[in-house]
Formats: sequence, structure tokens, C-alpha cells
Amino acid sequence: MTSLIREIPAATPSEALLHFSRRLAFETDCSDVHYSQQQNQVDYVLVDVRGPEAFRAGHVPGAINLPTRDMTAERLGEFAQDTLFVVYCAGPHCNGVHRAATRLAGLGFAVKEMLGGVTGWLDEGLSLIGDEAAAGTATAAISCAC
Repeated sequence: MTSLIREIPAATPSEALLHFSRRLAFETDCSDVHYSQQQNQVDYVLVDVRGPEAFRAGHVPGAINLPTRDMTAERLGEFAQDTLFVVYCAGPHCNGVHRAATRLAGLGFAVKEMLGGVTGWLDEGLSLIGDEAAAGTATAAISCAC
């Protein structure tokens, strides 16, 4: 009897190498962002794409708040064209991060998604900063408004 896993054959090793290498070109994770911050190797701009209220409540240290609707050529003119943006939103249940990545790429910028967003950051046991983070209530339900 064949398992559900083998019911659809696995990709060849060369196909798997291409697939997973491509994913790494588009994604990073909370642990890598945190590690780069701890090592003072921040060669990217970390962007929280949620609305200002959610950002103020609690966000990843070092992030700027730039909701997708504010990502215009004029607003992004302050950044060098070779800037790498790392974007995140509320978590894996929200596609706001994909809209932001699409906007940034469309404006000619390199971009990666921080997998997991705020949810992933907290799942890693990492702390947020902000008004509600200081009060210990940053996980309270606030619309991401992305």
C-alpha cells in the first residue's frame, strides 16, 4: 500500500534544489531577521505593512511602518534603488504582505517576505515593541488594516 506522501511522486533532486533555492530568494524568517539584528548585520529595511494603529500597538524592533497604500514612487524616493526590503504583516493568515511585496517589486525594489509576520515573531519567543507591547497586551485583537 502506498502512503499519501508517495501517492504523488516527489520531485527530482535537481527540481527540488531549484524550487527550494527559489523560495529562499523570496523569503526569510523571523529567526534570521532577529539574528541579523543581534549581529548588527542589518543591510535591509524591515517594513511593517500594517496600519498605524496596529504598528503602534506592537511591532518588530527596527521596523518602519509603511502600509502598502503609502508605497508610492514619491514616498520610496528616499531609498536607494538597490535597497532590499523585508516586509511583514500580521501573520500567515494575512495576504497584506504579498500585496506590499508586489507593490515594492513593481516599483523596482528587491523584496523578501518575513515568514510568519507578527505571529511568527511571537511564536519564536521574541518581543515586540510599542504601546501595547510595553503593557503586555500586544497580542490583543487589532485589525492589521493592511
